[in-house]
Amino acid sequence: MKKWMYSLVAIPVLLFGCGGEEPEVDTLDNGVMPVEVVVEIQTAEHLNVNETIQLAARVTQGDEAVDDAEEVKFEVWESGLREDGQMLNGKLTEDGIYAIDHTFDHDGVYYMFAHTTARGLHVMPKQQLVVGNPDMSKVVEDESSSSMDHGAGHEENTDSEEKDSH
Repeated sequence: MKKWMYSLVAIPVLLFGCGGEEPEVDTLDNGVMPVEVVVEIQTAEHLNVNETIQLAARVTQGDEAVDDAEEVKFEVWESGLREDGQMLNGKLTEDGIYAIDHTFDHDGVYYMFAHTTARGLHVMPKQQLVVGNPDMSKVVEDESSSSMDHGAGHEENTDSEEKDSH
């Protein structure tokens, strides 16, 4: 009798264990796919030296501005100097727009990720910034598509009101 009972339990376990060939998809608790969070960088691509500008990104989900992002950080580094990059915290300024003031103190080509975590999703668009009149022959193209290592030696600004220069 016990063998028969074990068989009744084992058969469904085996059937469920072998039948899972569908790929796993992250969904909300109701089984519906979340609407994509879109991050559009609002900072101009050509900037002036020693001029305070805003690093800014607009965050939306569907037709809705996202005013409750968990985090919007701007990772900025000069061409060829990724290890010397800075991570600057953006602050909500208006409907879905997160920004921080920043000043570039010399000509150069810079790169920026707008690391955004909102509503359970992480998005990080990247943009090239040309500051002043850099010698384009010295520019090292940046092909990276992921964040820098946030270990020792990297500056991080946690005060979104503070103005930094690089």
